[in-house]
Amino acid sequence: MASEQDDFLFLDHDDDTQEVEVSGAAWDILVVDDDPEIHSVTTLALSGVEFWGRTLRFHHAYSGKEAIETLIHNPEICVMLLDVVMETDDAGLTVVKRVRDELKNENVRIILRTGQPGHAPEEQVIRDYDINDYKMKTELTRSKLVTSMMTAVRSYRQICELEAQSLALASILDAIKGILGHNDIRTFSLAVVTQLAKILGSEPYGIVSGQLGNDKRIVVLGGTTHFQESFGQGLEQLDNGRVIMQVQNCFDSAQHQQTEHDITVLLQGKNRSAAIYLELDIQPTDSQLQSMEIFLANVSIGLDNIKLFNELRDVAYKDPLTKLPNRACFTDKIAQYYKNQDSNLLLVLIDIAQFSDINNGLGQEVGNQLLLAVMNRLEQEFPQAELLARIGADVFAMLLPRLGFDERLFIDSLLTPYQVNEHVLSIHFRVGVCEQDDFACNGLETLKLAYIALNQAKQGNQVVGWYTSDLEEKMAWKLGLIRQLRQDFEQRKLEVWYQPQLCFKTFEVTGCEALLRWPSDNGRYISPGIFVPLAENAGLIVDIGQWVLEQACEQQKKLAAMGKPISIAVNVSVPQFKVPNYAQTVKETLLDYDVEPRFIELEVTESVVMDEVGAVVETLTELQELGVEVAIDDFGTGFSSLSYLQKLPFSRLKIDRAFIKDIPDNDSGAIAELVISLGRHLGRKTIAEGVETQAQSDVLKKMGCDEVQGFMYAKPMPSDELMAFLKSYKPKVAD
Repeated sequence: MASEQDDFLFLDHDDDTQEVEVSGAAWDILVVDDDPEIHSVTTLALSGVEFWGRTLRFHHAYSGKEAIETLIHNPEICVMLLDVVMETDDAGLTVVKRVRDELKNENVRIILRTGQPGHAPEEQVIRDYDINDYKMKTELTRSKLVTSMMTAVRSYRQICELEAQSLALASILDAIKGILGHNDIRTFSLAVVTQLAKILGSEPYGIVSGQLGNDKRIVVLGGTTHFQESFGQGLEQLDNGRVIMQVQNCFDSAQHQQTEHDITVLLQGKNRSAAIYLELDIQPTDSQLQSMEIFLANVSIGLDNIKLFNELRDVAYKDPLTKLPNRACFTDKIAQYYKNQDSNLLLVLIDIAQFSDINNGLGQEVGNQLLLAVMNRLEQEFPQAELLARIGADVFAMLLPRLGFDERLFIDSLLTPYQVNEHVLSIHFRVGVCEQDDFACNGLETLKLAYIALNQAKQGNQVVGWYTSDLEEKMAWKLGLIRQLRQDFEQRKLEVWYQPQLCFKTFEVTGCEALLRWPSDNGRYISPGIFVPLAENAGLIVDIGQWVLEQACEQQKKLAAMGKPISIAVNVSVPQFKVPNYAQTVKETLLDYDVEPRFIELEVTESVVMDEVGAVVETLTELQELGVEVAIDDFGTGFSSLSYLQKLPFSRLKIDRAFIKDIPDNDSGAIAELVISLGRHLGRKTIAEGVETQAQSDVLKKMGCDEVQGFMYAKPMPSDELMAFLKSYKPKVAD
């Protein structure tokens, strides 16, 4: 038995090798390496190899940039053998990210190879990057290479098959949806021909015909525009001999008919037989014909009795779990109550506050049982309701008489714990109420008003919100503000200002905080307290937060150039922390701007920390290992667990201005002193923000606070003013 060492591929080779040309069906392989010899050796090692009756066809790239270009122009490539170190030390890893994130190519399988052991830890690469395998060149034998290649090709083939099946299934589902909701045979027939044409990749031109009665007479039931006037006529009356012949043959032979130009399919039902004729632009594939059969099974059921389509329409208006009216049905019915009767009704929306947590934590079955339990509770407690519906995943809607409605009793009746299987669940709700006088003529508009009230309750941390006309005005104002914010951000009108931070002992400037500012057209600035929550709700805060980090990096470079290498603190929101691989994004940003991690500090609030503690701790640990310092902002205003505080990798606690503003006249500073003491015992620095008076400064300094930030020392200022401030600033002599 030959030694496996004889099979090593990437040791020194002196012989030149020629690439084997492959013709015909083949698996396309891309070799990416800056060493031409690696290409030759790989091609030679895999020459003659076949997987599932197909040979290998090789493409070659000698840099990461070439690899991306090759993939763009050759989307059929199934496996990429990718060197890690090429034009840069992480060129291969960058290619992986670009392939997955930019090219959105999830199919190509990637085998990473490196000739530098230990350059990138294997476990971390496998975890962080979507690759199939990671091998050292010096340990890769021909047999191992063939095995890895076979595994990757098999994986690629399976992914492509699943993708094709998914597309086919989506096509079938779309087609089935397309024939639902028709309550007469003519519109149903048109929909059937149209959807069948989509499945088979042809333009819709055809008919549906039925064989009715004892005489087996064939009648046109409907079809595309060209056959609309033939509805109810005998097949023989059509002015198209080919259609007549093919349909007649289909019925006579009791089987499908297919020619180069058309296809006619037979549908056998309980009460009738039918045939669908369709002209073909191209010959359908086997996969398309299989999809057609699945679709036709649904058509056959419908043709048994056209009344079934009325039932299907009812299904479209009912929630499948609770059997209650769904959103579509509810909006149709609610429109009937516009300025109707004595306007003595209330539209009530009931939102289950933590439904997603129950679904995720206890499983969907428990979630479904909870929904049924809530429905039963609503039916039992409010038999006077004129209408009850499930209009969302976790939202019910009711029409209740205004007279006798007691908000407190209504909530109490909902809050009694629910027995769901073996679980006893205490559930919280948010409720939106709209009075009938405010109903709109359109059901969707009326539902929108109730949702405005529901959102008001959520945003105000209330249980019940009542709709008033000014709420709609506020909502319109918010939407307008969000549109303006989005536009101004895209046009780079937002600004980043900086507020210096000083050491309490020396009064030297040790850093500054980056603060987002939004100028308005009237020359004033819109408060961050207004636009930051709006940015979070609109999904803008992640992009804006990243931009602020980039601006801070640019500013830090300017400070370093003028001999003031101080750190800049940047606020991080909850949505940013939830972005996958956030720490990696920070790392890449620092590398792009060539900023040392120790000069960027990230400020996170307690709400960020306590949102998902496990994930946050992991991310903070990654940032700490990177060298980025982390500060806990607004400390003391949340509900942090001190046990978690010990585990968090952070460098400083920031005392919220709420615990400073009344010192010393109306506040002894007990909480501020507690935070300072806590920081000292944890070995962390403390910084006080919002310091505006000498008295506040004296008290905090005496308590042992390390750093200070506030109007007394320096206000937030634009970049140019900060530079001028630092040039002229001279620390005052410490007491």
